[in-house]
This record gives sequence, C-alpha cells and structure tokens, in this order.
Amino acid sequence: MTESFFNLYHHNFVRVAAAIPQVLVADPAFNAKQTIALMREAAEHKALLVTFPELGLSAYSCEDLFHQQALLDASRDALAKVVEASAKIPITAVVGVPLVIDSLLFNCAVVVRQGCILGLIPKTYLPNYREFYELRQFTPADHRLRDTVDLCGQRDIPFGNRLLFQAEDQPLFTFFVEICEDLWVPIPPSSYAAMAGATVLLNISASNVTVAKAGFRRLLVADQSGRCLAAYVYCAAGAGESTTDLAWDGQALIYENGSRVAESERFLYRPHFITGDIDLDRLAQDRMRQNTFAQSVHDHREDSVQFRTIRFSADLPAAERLPLERSYERFPYVLSDPAGREERCKEVYEIQAQGLVKRLQSSGINKVVIGVSGGLDSTQALLVCAHAVDVMKLSRKHILAYTMPGFATTERTLQQARRLMSAIGCQAQEIDIRPSCMQMLKDIGHPFASGQQVFDATFENVQAGERTSHLFRLANQNGGLVVGTSDLSELALGYCTYGVGDHMAHYGVNASVPKTLIQYLLRWVAQSKQLGAEVAGVLQDVLETTIGAELVPSEPGAKMHGAEDVVGPYELQDFNLYYTLRFGYAPPKVAFLAWSAWHDCKQGLWPDVPESMRHEYTIGEIKGWLKVFLERFFKYSQFKRSAVPNAPKVGSGGSLSPRSDYRAPSDSEATAWLAQLDRIPDTDS
Repeated sequence: MTESFFNLYHHNFVRVAAAIPQVLVADPAFNAKQTIALMREAAEHKALLVTFPELGLSAYSCEDLFHQQALLDASRDALAKVVEASAKIPITAVVGVPLVIDSLLFNCAVVVRQGCILGLIPKTYLPNYREFYELRQFTPADHRLRDTVDLCGQRDIPFGNRLLFQAEDQPLFTFFVEICEDLWVPIPPSSYAAMAGATVLLNISASNVTVAKAGFRRLLVADQSGRCLAAYVYCAAGAGESTTDLAWDGQALIYENGSRVAESERFLYRPHFITGDIDLDRLAQDRMRQNTFAQSVHDHREDSVQFRTIRFSADLPAAERLPLERSYERFPYVLSDPAGREERCKEVYEIQAQGLVKRLQSSGINKVVIGVSGGLDSTQALLVCAHAVDVMKLSRKHILAYTMPGFATTERTLQQARRLMSAIGCQAQEIDIRPSCMQMLKDIGHPFASGQQVFDATFENVQAGERTSHLFRLANQNGGLVVGTSDLSELALGYCTYGVGDHMAHYGVNASVPKTLIQYLLRWVAQSKQLGAEVAGVLQDVLETTIGAELVPSEPGAKMHGAEDVVGPYELQDFNLYYTLRFGYAPPKVAFLAWSAWHDCKQGLWPDVPESMRHEYTIGEIKGWLKVFLERFFKYSQFKRSAVPNAPKVGSGGSLSPRSDYRAPSDSEATAWLAQLDRIPDTDS
C-alpha cells in the first residue's frame, strides 16, 4: 500500500510528454530512429503518452517533395519501424506522417501502441495563406472516402478526425488529436472532442517561428485548455527543418485548464522532450461543477455522437514509488511570482474595500467600528477600513477602533494594537473588559468568579462575547457599522465564537481571505512601506507574533497558548481547505498533494519565502492534521458558516458563505471522509 500511495498514477494523475526530435528533411529512416529513441526516453520517465511534431517522420518542410513516391514510400516504411519498435516500449506515441489513401494525400497523425496502430487522424484545416500552401499537396480530412484503412500489415484501422482514445485501466484518460492549424480556427475540432469526452487534447504541429509567435501559441493553448476544461499538449517542429524561407523554434507546451504545467526551452539544437503530470480529477471535477459545460454538451450533442472511441490498455506503472515531477505550491491562495503577487495583493485590498465601501454607501453610514487585538486578522481588517475611508474621501477619524484587553491579553499584542491604531490615524480607544466579564461570570456562577482557575470554553467565550457586545453597542451609540475580522481559515475550522464572538459583525471583510494570504498581504504592505515606516514596523511585529485568541492565561515563562496547537498549522490546513473546497478531492488525494508539497522544504517554495515558513511535514503528520480538518470542517462547523455575515468573495479558491460558493447542511456527518483516512500510510517509507 505504501509504495502505491506514493505513485502519481494511484491518484488519477497521468504523465504525458511532448518530444521535439532533430530531423533531416526527406530522410524518414533517420527521423524514425530519432523518434524511437525519444519514445524510449519518455517511457523511462514513466510517461503514458508522447507526442511528436507534425509530419515529423518526413519533416514538415519537404514542400513538393511530398509528391515524390520515393519519399512517400520511405515515410510509410519509417512508420512501420516505429510501430514495430513500439511493441517493446511501454508508451503510446503520436507521430506525424504523410499517407496516400485512395489516391489522396493526407497529413496524418498516427497513434501507435504495443506494436499496433490504434488510429489515423488526418488534418482537418489546411492553411493556404502567407507562408503556408498545404492545399497544394494535401487533402482535408473531410474529403476522405472511408472510415477504416489497412496499413503496416494491420486491417481496419480507424481513420478520421473524430476519434477518441480511452485507456481502459484509466477511463478518465481519454485523448483526442488535432494537427497544427486545427487550433487556429474559430472553433477547433478539439472543442467538440472535449464535449464528447476527451480530457487530454493533443496538437502535433510544425508551426514555424516568427517574432512574438511563441507568446501567441501560449495564449491559444492556455485558452483552449481553459475553455474545454481539459489538458492541452502541444509541440512544434524544431531543429533540422529546412530554413530556405522559415525558421523553427521547437516550442512544446503542456497546459491544464488554463494553467501552464510545463514548457520547453526553445531553439535547442538537440533532441529533447518535456513531461507534465496531468491531474485528471481536476478536469473531471471542474466539468461536473461547471454546469454550463453540460449545457454546451447538450447543445452540440449531434456533433458529439459522431465521435468514435478506441479503447486500449495503458498498463499504468502504478505499483512502484513514483512521485510527482509537477511542483505544487505550499500556499495555493498566494501567488508565487513576486511581481504578480504585488498586483494580486493590491487587487485583494481593492475587493475587500469595495465591498465595505458599497455597504457603507448603501446604508448611509460613514463610520466603522472595529476591535483591534494586535493580531493578524484585526490588523488586516483595520488596513481595509483605512483604505475604504480613503476611497470615500473621509477622515480616518471615521474609523472607531477599540482594543479590549482581557484576562490573557499579552503586553506584546496590546502594545501592537496601540501602535497600529496610532499609526493608522483612527480614533483609538481602550476598554478593559475584565470587570464586565467578571460580572457575567458571577451572574452565571462560574468557578473563576470565586477564585478557581477554571479556564473552560465558557471562560473563553465570555470574553469573546463581551468584546462583540461592546462593539455593537458602540456602533449603536456612534452611528457606525461593526466590521468583522474573522477569516476563511477560522470559518473552515469553526475556530470562531458563534453569534457573540468574532463570528458576528455587520459586515465581514476577511471572510474569504485565509490566514496564509493575510500573512502575505501584511508582509507586502510592510515591505512596500506604502503606509509609512511606522506602520511597517508594527506589521512586522504582528507577523512574528504567535497566532492565538489570547483567552486563556499562560503560566509565567510558559509558551503562550496558540490556535495552531488546537486546529493545526494554518499553512497546512489552508492547503487542505483549498483542495477540499475548490476541487472536492478525496482525503487520500489531498494528503498525497500535501506530501508532495510539504515533505521536502526545497519543494514548492519560491525564493522570498521567510525562513519561519520553511517547514516540512511527514505523511503521518499530514494524516493527523487532515483528520482534524475533516472532523471540524464537515461535522462540527457548518452551523457557524450557515449564519455568517455578508462579506465579499475574494478568490477563486472559494468562499464559505451559503449565499455564495458553498451550501451544505449544518448537521452532516464526516464519516465518509474519515473512513478514507485508512488509505493514507502513517510513514513516508
């Protein structure tokens, strides 16, 4: 079990490859040897499939040599050699070759596996403009006269441009092949193939290079993979093609639903290939959730039923230990690219502030009331309030900020709250809630009121409730609106005090922003010093403070009681949340992805990640904290999320508002999820 768990194929990934051989123009025998060599290399990397460029066995740039029988015969012989060699290479290959069928010459993609040809796909759209004049030599796919052909000693091979190839031992892996120009037309054939069930779309291309064309190819491939909710594998011709009038860069691309998985280095003067691990579950989940995809399938059902499905055995290499080559970022809610991250941080602030500004404008209120603890969440919410009143061209004195120390408030966080409110320039006040809390504890007969050191949930929630009660009454008194501070991570784990605690407010600004993103938002503001050096210094101190509610006093010299001691590391729980909420993955898949990202501190990180966030987790630790997450998320916490205040949805990772992204019963069980924990090993070995 342990060996298979750490195998990508065990979790509905497939590894695909795009190969760029070095070719000789009009030398099919040489090109076949190059192709076979790259097939072996890709198979050694445990790829399930490898694609090659358009007309790669003959070379694309043969021009009128395609009318020479010697070249056509040699190309067919080269294909026969590839087919024969494939019997001993555990991989499916898609190669390009010119073929004469019924006296018509077709530009074909040939799917080869285990010594057999699974199908022939003729090119649908033949460009005849600018540097292209393929109609001079080739015939479009729809001009074919038959649906099967005999070739290389094999009879009744499926022939056509509406063929799907499905792995019997991994039915989620269904691929379709189109050729070069087919992607450039308004409705590519792969659009219909995706609606017919193809999850992986392949494009064998030649595509000479001109200035800026590489970027346009990326746009095309990314867009088609995103529109089709599919993976898209693209490879163009490289070194060796004729440079009489053109040049070739050998660009290879692998995208998954709009996201780049892999890209080759261009202008290499040697054979090479790239591999990419495709997440089939992601594609299946997105198609299931995005119901407009199903509506499109219905609208184009007449086109979909024209596709034929060829099934084959893929012989998945699932028994051995085979980790992902694909890197999964540890912080899926945070953009890894520093330049892009700055833009993303700005956008998050604008979304949060826009929600608050609209609520203030529509309610006719021009004051906000907020509790400031000196911790992460209230700091972020206060910065959003400052931005919102700036947008409304109001003085920051319209922010009524209160810090309310209790029985466990530390001098550190109290000073941070004071410094932050002063630096922001809001109306800052301090209310000691201990007297009112003691009165409440006396009223209900709690042991703490008679001198006993009982720090139970009641003791904690009396403090949380007093703070919220003060804020709401202060809002009444001052004609203000209470801004909530609780974040997405706390809502997911139910780590918020229902009704009278940080769960409740007139409007929430952090409700779909997780802890890990808040940390980066504050770090960005601090590093950019956009609110001044004084604010930057406070923010840095806040970031270095242990995350905790400060509701239970600590013994002198003892480590402060932290939230992560109870609910687990937020960095790991945010990871679990993202892949559970955004994609609906089963617990073993979430654990495998977490292990892939977190078992080695060198993986899934970008250079500017602080040392304090360079952690490692074993599969046993991941399993343990995943259990905590599943219990809290699915069984115990939904009733809180069913009653959350209004708040703007910020990221595509999801919101937990029942009015936005997530609707779930408040009394569900976690049994089905917890049962799958047994499929996760306890050790990495």
